[in-house]
Amino acid sequence: MSRSAPLPVPSQVKAQLILAQSHLDAGRSEDAFSCFGIAARSGHPVALNMLGRAYERGWGVKRNPVMAARCFESAVGGGDGWAMFNLADLFLAGDGAPKNEQLAYRLYVDAARTGNAKALNMLGIMHEDGTAPGTGPDLRGAHQFYQAAAEGGDCWAWLNLARLALERGARSEAAQSLERALDSAIIGVPDAVLALLQPHKGERIFQAVMIRCLTLLEALSDRGVSHAA
Repeated sequence: MSRSAPLPVPSQVKAQLILAQSHLDAGRSEDAFSCFGIAARSGHPVALNMLGRAYERGWGVKRNPVMAARCFESAVGGGDGWAMFNLADLFLAGDGAPKNEQLAYRLYVDAARTGNAKALNMLGIMHEDGTAPGTGPDLRGAHQFYQAAAEGGDCWAWLNLARLALERGARSEAAQSLERALDSAIIGVPDAVLALLQPHKGERIFQAVMIRCLTLLEALSDRGVSHAA
């Protein structure tokens, strides 16, 4: 796959992508898919990536991971870091593309080089579970990738750092990492934190974190936003 530097997004393409997102937010997924398709006709990698996401997630169209992979692959050729990340996800899962952990790893590396912190987190996961090419489980390498991802702003990497800290009994470090994860206020994070702390719910050091989780969940509920059970 040939890759080039990311291209500026033309104003007309950007307008279609913004309109697509507004349709998605309002629950008009078919209208969103139409806008993504119009934007993708430009051949711009950002638009192709978003059309791929629509096929991957089934936004206004029957879910089609094979079409998603084709869109992502075209966008990767244009240097889009999110397309690299999304295509890596498909190769890692064997969803719409043959399962290929080595290729997934290479794509996550490429995505990370574009500044994608989530890709660094996935590299950490692959080092931790031993799916990184040429290695078995590598906790030291995993921690380094999680740390880099967390410093890049990925809340799930903070959760992974907290989990590793708990496993080695570093409770103060775990509490600090969980606080940083909650700073994102992303839906799903408070539930994930509470699940991680379930075996430690009686420990004083985590009381402030748990109270903050419950406060965030209450705020989401007041806004009519559902969360994981």
